Amino acid sequence: MKLKVYVTLKPGVLDPQGRAIHHALGSLGFDGVQDVRQGKLIELEVADDTDDAAIESMCRKLLANTVIENYRIERA
Repeated sequence: MKLKVYVTLKPGVLDPQGRAIHHALGSLGFDGVQDVRQGKLIELEVADDTDDAAIESMCRKLLANTVIENYRIERA
């Protein structure tokens, strides 16, 4: 089974990478961009019988820092 895990910073957490991207876009003439938040996409292929609890555990223990990040799992 293929999974996509989207990891994003929680609202209110500073995002220096997002700010750098925002600044670079402005320098390139893209002035209409209001804000940028940077995240990550992790693609996994797991055995078909992998249960939801195991997938959630992977996310909480390794793939996302749940203190400052949210994650969303999408089955592809």
